[in-house]
Amino acid sequence: MLPPWRRIGRIGPGVITGASDDDPSGIATYSQTGAAFGVGLLWLALWTVPLMISVQEMCARIGMVSGCGLAETMKRRFSSRTILLLTLLLFVANTINIGADLGAMAEAARLILPGPHWAWLVGFAALTIGLEILVSYRRYVTVLRWLTLALFAYVLAAFFTRPDWWEALHHTVLPMGGFGRDEMYMVVAVLGTTISPYLFFWQASEEVEEEIVAGRTTVEERARATPGELTAMRADVTLGMVVSNLIMFFIILTTAGTLHRAGITRIDTAAQAASALRPLAGDFAFFLFTLGILGTGLLAIPVLAGSASYAMAEVFGWPEGLGRRFTEARGFYLTMALSIGLGLASNFLGLEPVRFLLFAAVINGLLAPVMLWYIIRLADDSRVVGPHRSPPGIRITGWATLVFMAVAGAVLIVQQVAGLVR
Repeated sequence: MLPPWRRIGRIGPGVITGASDDDPSGIATYSQTGAAFGVGLLWLALWTVPLMISVQEMCARIGMVSGCGLAETMKRRFSSRTILLLTLLLFVANTINIGADLGAMAEAARLILPGPHWAWLVGFAALTIGLEILVSYRRYVTVLRWLTLALFAYVLAAFFTRPDWWEALHHTVLPMGGFGRDEMYMVVAVLGTTISPYLFFWQASEEVEEEIVAGRTTVEERARATPGELTAMRADVTLGMVVSNLIMFFIILTTAGTLHRAGITRIDTAAQAASALRPLAGDFAFFLFTLGILGTGLLAIPVLAGSASYAMAEVFGWPEGLGRRFTEARGFYLTMALSIGLGLASNFLGLEPVRFLLFAAVINGLLAPVMLWYIIRLADDSRVVGPHRSPPGIRITGWATLVFMAVAGAVLIVQQVAGLVR
């Protein structure tokens, strides 16, 4: 049997991608879901698992089989102007998320360590930029793999709240309750946080990076994925998405069993959720929740900034890749630094954190169906993936994901317009 440090080394892009999905912004969204609606929306943690697996499998397949990142592949098959617009929207959404994540990490750090809020903000931003630019890809990915372990803090925290497991199971399997404007807003926010466009680009690009590390330095060499490699990819993606949604489940369960039960129905930040847990679930649950915020933030911010940089570099034809030095890919790394820098600056604008965060999640929820339309077509295009088209089940589930998210977004828009008219 391999020792733990060797098993961690075998974690692939799928697990890192899934873990980064539970970033501090996601934690705040899930915490708000549990606080506001209890276990009523817990079914989302189960029902989105096959949706996430199908989407990320297609993205990984495109990267592995085409030998190129997602934005570059999209640009070759579709309108360059459309892909540029989508990439710019991705950059904006990611920057907002980065800002929210930095703010949550700074607040969480202040809960357990001294120091002014602004110093923690700047420190976390500088640390992330420095690691991405100065540390080699092999070592950096190893750090990201170890950070995935921070997610299990939420599993432990949930058990300290002593939830009603039968009620939780009931609401996990069967969607129940009303679907009014507030519920639909939260459903779209959760979908936008869970099936988020930045994950699409990161997954494809990291599959390419892994092939480069394996010695396949040309597009032609990288486009020779074997059936065995595709099978390993599917297992990696499946594990990553299951873990991601499992953590969502436990965060909603934790806040539903404590905050919602105590009548606390509004959470502005993930750090506020951690603070509110302390008198209800004890110091250890509070510490675990806070530790999770810091660990997932250090994991997610590089993924958010990196996915935007990959997309921008591919659209504009710049050299890209965490495996390159700064002098070899200046545009790629400067885009990453710009995204983190703007996210840092957003924390000094006095914006209301939860509304800004949920708005970003909703934007992602509305943008994702558009991205999916391109991704599904690429994964089914023999000119892109050759004989390695996605299995029928994956394609069908992919289309179902697109329809589900599009309908949820449309219903939300109609409800919001109706509310304004009244």
